[in-house]
Amino acid sequence: MTWVLVVDDDPTVLEIVETVLRSGGLDVATSRNGRDGLRAAHEHVPDIAVLDVTMPDMTGLEMCRALRDDAETANVPIILLTGRGQWLDVASGFDAGADDYLVKPFTAQDLLTRVEALTAQHF
Repeated sequence: MTWVLVVDDDPTVLEIVETVLRSGGLDVATSRNGRDGLRAAHEHVPDIAVLDVTMPDMTGLEMCRALRDDAETANVPIILLTGRGQWLDVASGFDAGADDYLVKPFTAQDLLTRVEALTAQHF
């Protein structure tokens, strides 16, 4: 079963994303900040990570770079999930090492499709 790590400081968004992914038959672990998310990724390397960009202690971009810089997690597919959709924001996300960038609001089907597509590419 595919194991997804979701990191978002907004409890409502976290719950929505978790519900959507679980409804798609995926195993989900959640964290409410980047530091805890990074710790969780090192305890059990996820099959894919979905990260909020704007978080107070460690941004999704910082977490993305940290995952890429560690040999153990360097190949984990990463989707950045954010309300920031300007082209410079998107470019920054890909520069940080993200595999995909999804702007809020998103549809459940779009999120599931992107998660499934990225995991299929890596397995």
